[in-house]
Amino acid sequence: MSKKCFTTQEQAQLRTNPYVKNVSAKAITYTDAFKERFIQEYNQGKLPSEIFQGAGFALDVLGATRIKKASNRWRTAYQEQGPAGLTDARKHASGRPLGRELSLEEKYARLEAKMKWLEAENEFLKKLDQLERQMRKKKSN
Repeated sequence: MSKKCFTTQEQAQLRTNPYVKNVSAKAITYTDAFKERFIQEYNQGKLPSEIFQGAGFALDVLGATRIKKASNRWRTAYQEQGPAGLTDARKHASGRPLGRELSLEEKYARLEAKMKWLEAENEFLKKLDQLERQMRKKKSN
């Protein structure tokens, strides 16, 4: 994320671009279609700034650093995962995957936490079942 914050006018200007999914003061989310377009045009030899400018983005609003970082991020994702790497996976991912193997103590702690969670869930379901039976009993009386 860039240190440059967008003003309210810049945000409004960016929102009018069809390739912008969302924009806040600190961040901009591009559509998957733009990322795919970017990779295609980049592979044809265009520079990142030319691609952004051709898509209707004001380079002075975005800034060179933001363009360079987005370009690197998308190219790396495309090289590693293909077109699937360009899709916004935030809806589906539950966090950053752990890059290392868990130790036995960490595995044990996770399993213990999961067991406690399931025990609490069972207790909740038992109480819910009991309350439902009480409600049915009151209705039948």
